[in-house]
Amino acid sequence: MNDAAPRANSCCPPARGATPGAHSIGAGPPRPTDAAGARAARTADGAVLLPAGTFLMGTEDADGFPADGEGPVRQVSVGAFRIDRHAVSNRRFAEFAADTGYLTEAERFGWSYVFAGFLPGALRKGAPRPAEAPWWCGVGEAWWQAPEGPGSTLDGRADHPVVHVSWNDAAEYCRWAGGRLPTEAEWEYAARGGLEQRRYAWGDELDPDGEYRCNIWRGRFPTRNTAEDGYRGTAPVDAFEPNGFGLYNVAGNVWEWCADRWSTDHLAGPPAGPAAAPDDAARVMRGGSYLCHASYCNRYRVAARTRNTPDSTSGNVGFRCVRDA
Repeated sequence: MNDAAPRANSCCPPARGATPGAHSIGAGPPRPTDAAGARAARTADGAVLLPAGTFLMGTEDADGFPADGEGPVRQVSVGAFRIDRHAVSNRRFAEFAADTGYLTEAERFGWSYVFAGFLPGALRKGAPRPAEAPWWCGVGEAWWQAPEGPGSTLDGRADHPVVHVSWNDAAEYCRWAGGRLPTEAEWEYAARGGLEQRRYAWGDELDPDGEYRCNIWRGRFPTRNTAEDGYRGTAPVDAFEPNGFGLYNVAGNVWEWCADRWSTDHLAGPPAGPAAAPDDAARVMRGGSYLCHASYCNRYRVAARTRNTPDSTSGNVGFRCVRDA
């Protein structure tokens, strides 16, 4: 499947090459280098150790998207691992950038995707938009420290998840932090929080007893967001109640990169790992984002999945790290 092709009922950003007016990339970033002792000192505070286990992965939910490869439900085993309770925050990513001088791909390309509703009129009017998802704008000088492009800052968002980071950027951060991106199986095992085959990370009701449990689009997508859950854009990485394993925001807020190459043929066995995949092969993203809505995307369900090319960036994609136990 062409990874830049339209994805039915998806609010996810298209691949970087799908937007007209893209700039060519400059020289590659420096490779973070580090002593083993320094890496050990940076193991995430608040990571949780999960024991090895077997669980039922995937879903055949009637509200799901079979074309996304959400099913079939199958038994999957994972080894023990440590996973960060939170997505990587702007504060922690700033430590990485300051320590290494790393330039993200959004910085080197010179642009990234920003949700149109966050832009001032003049910038929104002149920004190129992908035909299949016109609520996204390709904005010059949008990057992790300027999430809405020129003039925007991280003021008040140090504890929000870093965004405008590609799969490649996320992998570099994890390497610096002495970890790696989670496999898709590890991500779902952790996100389920010990619950078997529930629709969401906390059960089968979206808002149990009227309590909001995640940061998603509330209202009519893409024209009106009531922000009833408290947020129009990203929320702090520790917002809302954690799941049964103590993980925050595994539903909504930001999509999270996983290590795996994209595949929908699960019965054929796992696809080749990142090292064996072509550089431009699509990678898996999980968890949904603040732009997901039941009427359109509905991918904040725990088994939902999507993908993008490893150089693609947007204002609703982040990541968290894992470490081998």
